[in-house]
Amino acid sequence: MRKNRAVSQEKEFSILTLDDDKIMTLTLQSYFQALGFHVDAENDPFTAIERIRTNHYDILLLDFLMRPVNGDEVVRRVREFNKDIFIILLTGHKSMAPPLKTIRDLDIQGYYEKSDRFDQLELLVESCSKSIKQMRTIRGYRDGLRTVLEKIPLLSQIRNMQALMSGVLEQLRELLDCEDGLIYLDASAIDLENAGEKKSDSYFSGMGIYEGCTELGRTSFDKISQSDSLFTDKEEHVHMAALCAEGGRPFGVVMVHRRTKVPEEKAQLFAVYVKQVGGVMGNLIYQSLLQRQNEELNKAYIETVDVLRKMVDAKDFYTRGHSDRVSYYAVLIGQAMGKEAACVERLRVGGLFHDIGKIGVPDAILQKPSRLTEEEYDRIRRHTTLGKQMLLSVSSMHDILPMVESHHEWYNGSGYPAGLAGEAIAQEARIVSVADAFDAMTSKRTYRTNLTLEEAVAQLRDGKGTQFDPEIVDAFIGVIDRTEDILGRLKDTFSDLNIQGNQEVGV
Repeated sequence: MRKNRAVSQEKEFSILTLDDDKIMTLTLQSYFQALGFHVDAENDPFTAIERIRTNHYDILLLDFLMRPVNGDEVVRRVREFNKDIFIILLTGHKSMAPPLKTIRDLDIQGYYEKSDRFDQLELLVESCSKSIKQMRTIRGYRDGLRTVLEKIPLLSQIRNMQALMSGVLEQLRELLDCEDGLIYLDASAIDLENAGEKKSDSYFSGMGIYEGCTELGRTSFDKISQSDSLFTDKEEHVHMAALCAEGGRPFGVVMVHRRTKVPEEKAQLFAVYVKQVGGVMGNLIYQSLLQRQNEELNKAYIETVDVLRKMVDAKDFYTRGHSDRVSYYAVLIGQAMGKEAACVERLRVGGLFHDIGKIGVPDAILQKPSRLTEEEYDRIRRHTTLGKQMLLSVSSMHDILPMVESHHEWYNGSGYPAGLAGEAIAQEARIVSVADAFDAMTSKRTYRTNLTLEEAVAQLRDGKGTQFDPEIVDAFIGVIDRTEDILGRLKDTFSDLNIQGNQEVGV
């Protein structure tokens, strides 16, 4: 028995243990409940499958040899509707374990050879728990970033400082699930008069226990000005961040308080959000510094969007690396067509960000293993418009907006979102369209394998004049003909070449 094992998981993780041996399930249940897990026991495989379908479980511990069906069949059925649950297969002897290929194909996290000691199994469960916790953090941070990206543009439309501060507090209430917060702007640190605002000692707005606490706001600003731009009191669940102007000079403070501990990802989101709010308020205050303020905002925004771009690819095993490959192909096409360096660079960036709008498409649709319904297909088609909206407030990204919005337009006018045709579609968008479709065709999908290079080239030729610009297809096929092994060359550039593309060509 491990001497220093964790004594409590605070029932943060739930386990279902399945074995046709009741003594084994009761033993496992008792063992892991003592460690603080919530554990349910089941002895019938089919009942267990339905419990997983209707209840939430983080980890499944199941026997391999059972009646009336074996563990691998249970896993196969569970994976049809649940891709997230972590699974550990228990075997009576290593020789009885399923082949390694089966374990990989069914996405089984590990297997354990039964014994009278559970130390190794405990280590496997702890490893799964850590991975689950990390995934929760990543998803929480991703969803929070998406919320921030939606909310900041709304604040930018407000032209009254007091209304802006109230709007920020309302957004913080939703973002951090907190009822208490304050914002204080110090007049000695900024020239409100030159910003078109009425001269005053300060600006203050509060909610909850901080409503009307102007003096606390002034004290908090003095504290944050003399220390780091971020302060956390974990015992009191208080988070404080400076609102900074050009050059990082603080002009105000934002403080929030929660009744319970602030999760780490929400604390990070708070810092990101306040940094963005500082830019919005600075923009309102310093009209004369508009250009430099926008440069800083653009840099921060682009970094955030780039994180989201990578998260789009990471959301689903079958889309990982797609944007990088589309960017690569688009650059090859641009160079083959003799485009100037600035155009090639736009193609590179446009290829990277062409699918950024998919961050707003539910995972259940992006990861669906079967064909999409019309309603689901309509949801996924909105990613072009959403992507454009996400990048509109970033001036340095305006050059790539046509590629983001129009890479699913068809040359014959039957594409989306606007049904443009021919030369009405920006040429760079037409280039990305060919690169996007080629990568989808040459990448594996959940319901079929990838096309061969010859088959993909044939489909490009068949699509000339309908889906694709004939000139661009000819240019790309010329690149393929001149490159002896274009897919092998790409594999050297991106290690995950065969990680699959989207479900539909042109989705």
